[in-house]
Amino acid sequence: MSEQVVTWLGDDAGHLQFEGLTSYGDPVLIGGDAGGRGAKPSDLLPVSLAACIAYDVVTILKKQRQDLRGLRIAISSDQDPDPPWTFRRITLRFQIEGVVDERKARKAIELSETKYCAVSAAVRPTVEVRTEIEVER
Repeated sequence: MSEQVVTWLGDDAGHLQFEGLTSYGDPVLIGGDAGGRGAKPSDLLPVSLAACIAYDVVTILKKQRQDLRGLRIAISSDQDPDPPWTFRRITLRFQIEGVVDERKARKAIELSETKYCAVSAAVRPTVEVRTEIEVER
């Protein structure tokens, strides 16, 4: 079992502020207002999805002895315009640097999305997840 904590830090110049503690004990600053400090809570879902898949992809490609030099994922998401602003689509654009076989990279992404990534497993039943890939040598 994993445990995390979120604590309200009060208002900072009129902006709601929270601190999350990860299961490793690392702090994450969270803010719900534009102009305030910290991550917007709804931004954390697509970022968590991308990070979860990225972790798996790097691990898989390294095990396959691919010469991975860099990985960046640009994320865009579409949400309903009205509360509760449900996510409808998250697009992940993978930019991979190094001498990497594109087929292996695509397979690593697919394995993460369908087998290894807990965040993907949680969102896929209700959110369309699209992936695009570009390998730069």
